Amino acid sequence: MRSLRFLVSRRWILFAIVVVLLAYAAWWLGQWQFGRLDDRQRHNAVVERNEAAAPADVASVLAPGREVDEDDEWRVVTATGTYLPDETVIVRYRTHEGSAGVDVVVPLQTTGGPAVLVDRGWLATDNTGGDVADVPAPPAGQVTVTGWVRADGTGDSTNVTDLSTRAISSRRIGAALDRELYGGFLDLKSEDPPPQTELVKTELPDLGNGPHFFYGLQWWFFGLLAVFGFGYLVYDEWRGGPGGARVRRRRAPEDDDDRTDQKVRSIPPSTGTMAPETKDAAGDMRKAATRPNSSGSP
Repeated sequence: MRSLRFLVSRRWILFAIVVVLLAYAAWWLGQWQFGRLDDRQRHNAVVERNEAAAPADVASVLAPGREVDEDDEWRVVTATGTYLPDETVIVRYRTHEGSAGVDVVVPLQTTGGPAVLVDRGWLATDNTGGDVADVPAPPAGQVTVTGWVRADGTGDSTNVTDLSTRAISSRRIGAALDRELYGGFLDLKSEDPPPQTELVKTELPDLGNGPHFFYGLQWWFFGLLAVFGFGYLVYDEWRGGPGGARVRRRRAPEDDDDRTDQKVRSIPPSTGTMAPETKDAAGDMRKAATRPNSSGSP
């Protein structure tokens, strides 16, 4: 086993700092997702409350040049007046169920007050800029409009050029039309009398909680996983795992004997033939020299 002194090495200190940063980032992202969940739940509660409330007069909720209060968005209001079709504004790049089109915004001059912008709905068109001549006419004469209060858009997308824009802003459109307008605008819910040709009306937003809760849990799980992984690597290093000195395996005595004993290789006995037995007598030898006899012949 090793001590924990390796934790003060530069490599492990840098490793620990990285893990702390990752864990903090995961915690922050989880908190951010749960914050978005709280915002969405509050927004949904406002929409549900305002949708359930009785319709109010537009003058009691909106005012010229005043931003829409967050608690008033999606409030149902009514306004009575006369449409101004010659001042129709086209909102470009709007889609509905995957199809291209535009939104048609027409000012409604209220009786005894300023005009209010009414988004009358969506119109399918291949021309992203839209053409006012192709827009169905709103009801003529006095009309009572019921709609949802919406807040103005912001940013460069609200710029108005040739009565066309990408996002609705009562301040920008009022300046382009040179007309006083209520702050915010209305998403049309109904018209009385009804028009000859209706546009596709706006629907209430999705009131579900979305995936924020599970995204928050996911980020927190990643943070815990980083901390747990660091702890496991520290333990593995401390016990002498692959990251450090390995613990030597204890060998049994018989293993040592097997390691030190060497098998002696035996030499097989000689297989050569033995020398033939010889005798001293010359006559007994197979190749002994022949002596001459008394007659001189062999």
